[in-house]
Amino acid sequence: MDEEQLTLLVDLHVRQERQGPGGAEQTDLAIELARLDKTKRLRIADVGCGTGASTLQLAERLNADIKAVDMLPEFIDALKNRADAQGLREKIRTFTCTMDALPFADEEFDVIWSEGAIYNIGFANGAKSWNRFLKPGGVLVVSEITWLTGERPSEINEYWSMVYPEIATASSKLAVLEQCGYAPIGYFVLPERCWLGNYYRPLQRQFPDFLARHPGNEQAASIVENEESEIALYEKHKRFYSYGMYIARKVAAQ
Repeated sequence: MDEEQLTLLVDLHVRQERQGPGGAEQTDLAIELARLDKTKRLRIADVGCGTGASTLQLAERLNADIKAVDMLPEFIDALKNRADAQGLREKIRTFTCTMDALPFADEEFDVIWSEGAIYNIGFANGAKSWNRFLKPGGVLVVSEITWLTGERPSEINEYWSMVYPEIATASSKLAVLEQCGYAPIGYFVLPERCWLGNYYRPLQRQFPDFLARHPGNEQAASIVENEESEIALYEKHKRFYSYGMYIARKVAAQ
């Protein structure tokens, strides 16, 4: 991806509440399944936080000190502005860095959270490399693109296998977590509204203004075309894939 394309993608997505499928109800459900103690002062890392949908909800729902990480300073700035507006800034520290170079200490966190972002370094790589930052018994909560069926049409199978070769069924993902030092304690599938109502439809409403900000820009037009193609694929094949929310506890060393 060249610099202009990245700049355009940031310009499109920074105005979004979410940079991928998700929902407040689903974040709340994950909090419950993780059995997080709401009376304890928890130390949480939100990795790949984007503009802060999950960060702000965690800060509101929990007694927590949160370190929010994203590689894009524009997203971090948007998170700071939203945190200020909601009176949550004192509970959140931000870090602009990549998720494969986290500036944290071993066993620093009670919880590592990452919604719709671990794919950037791969599910197995993220689960394995982040393990050391969790305290023994700490919890990993991540959402990850997941096949919902053992078989699917070649069109969607080829698309996602090209875009993200690590896409797999939930049973495969749970096995990866076990291999990386976790005991899975919860899993559920994000419903359609997390894709269409919370992510794709708001994104589509951005397209006219986005193109107006970049008149005649072929890369901008191509980005919109690619996004529309992905949305059409989801609408056609949504029963075959979604994001799965995975909750797992770090196994204490024997």
